[in-house]
Amino acid sequence: MAEILIRNATSVVTMNPARDEIAGGDVLIRGGAIAAVGQGLTTTGAVIEAAGCVVTPGLVNTHHHLYQTLTRAVPGGQDALLFGWLKTLYPIWARFGPEEIRVSALAGLAELAFSGCTLTSDHLYLYPNGARLEDTIEAAAEIGLRFHPTRGAMSIGESRGGLPPDALVEDEAAILTDMERVVDAFHDPAEGAMVRVGLAPCSPFSVSRDLMRETARLARDKGVMLHTHLAENDEDVAYSLAAFGCRPGQYAEDLGWTGADVWHAHCVKLDTAEIGLFARTLTGVAHCPCSNCRLGSGIAPVRAMRDAGVPLGLGVDGSASNDAGNLLAEARQAMLLQRVAKGADAMSAREALEIATLGGAAVLGRSDCGSLAPGKRADIAIWDLAGIEAAGAWDPVAALLLCGPLRVRDLIVEGRTVVREGHLTRVDLPQLIERQTRLARRLMA
Repeated sequence: MAEILIRNATSVVTMNPARDEIAGGDVLIRGGAIAAVGQGLTTTGAVIEAAGCVVTPGLVNTHHHLYQTLTRAVPGGQDALLFGWLKTLYPIWARFGPEEIRVSALAGLAELAFSGCTLTSDHLYLYPNGARLEDTIEAAAEIGLRFHPTRGAMSIGESRGGLPPDALVEDEAAILTDMERVVDAFHDPAEGAMVRVGLAPCSPFSVSRDLMRETARLARDKGVMLHTHLAENDEDVAYSLAAFGCRPGQYAEDLGWTGADVWHAHCVKLDTAEIGLFARTLTGVAHCPCSNCRLGSGIAPVRAMRDAGVPLGLGVDGSASNDAGNLLAEARQAMLLQRVAKGADAMSAREALEIATLGGAAVLGRSDCGSLAPGKRADIAIWDLAGIEAAGAWDPVAALLLCGPLRVRDLIVEGRTVVREGHLTRVDLPQLIERQTRLARRLMA
């Protein structure tokens, strides 16, 4: 693969250990990795002019439900809390099949790409009508994003005291068998991997304790990461207390669900002891501020988690509860909510950008991503400040969080251009939108 030189950026935000920001900076890409970062670099290869632009590491999304992109703004769930919202959506999702899962993932991944995301996880926990995890893996390969899908599951239906309808749950032995299958087939542990697979029973209110334990054993045997929802709102905590006699943090610890190979979504209602537990064990958290607002779940204790040393990344969550998939907007929302809760100096724009890049990469166990330095993967976002959103901005880096733009000009993943001059390079976007709209209308009917 030939060299690419990103040249003369207004600022290159490296997220290296010194957090250097290089004015008039260049980034040299060779193959799928960064060869050099500095000023006055040269190449015999292609050149991308970045004058007037801020160059950052690609953003990292640590929690998503890509299948939900087909169910935005659904009536009946627009003003509901978590459990009521789920009960509205479950019957609709039960009508999905492989085409719905794949097309919805394509649309969600395209939206993420426009927002500067180069690496995303996905939590797919229902498999109706023949759907499989590879429906999303194929979509990510088509768009060109680095992907960390998780084989989720639900096994406790309404008839056994769970939340999901019985038609959407699976047999636990079959779940574990398929978990092993997808890890063996698709997980790549190598540096620079485009696909890594995690294991992710959906939540304490939709799977058994046995499945949680057995999944943790399987994940550690296979060397893959674990993911689930935890302490999302007051209903979630109340369920844990009533069903298990303990808070969510104790539930996780008892079942082997703490450690650097685990990350939990939301964690809005973690208490001080649970924050301490996660910090000691380096258990990660995917903070989803827009979804937490949309469902009225509350403001997560992000400042306390950061100060304690809990690994923290951002997630857009599903587009049925957000209802967008813009990761830069998520970073802005995270910053604003901490200021609402703790004061105007509670989180800076640069800290929010760090959480969206380096923080997310750390949560997903990707030390090869999240920063711009020689040897790191060439996952890069280029943001053009020439538009009206940033007109008059004095600080170009802070402008990304405080005013905009909210869409990238160019996005590079593993040294390959995914977005060029604001357009996807590998997918026909109007055709994708038409397919997505047609499927949504069929579901409505």
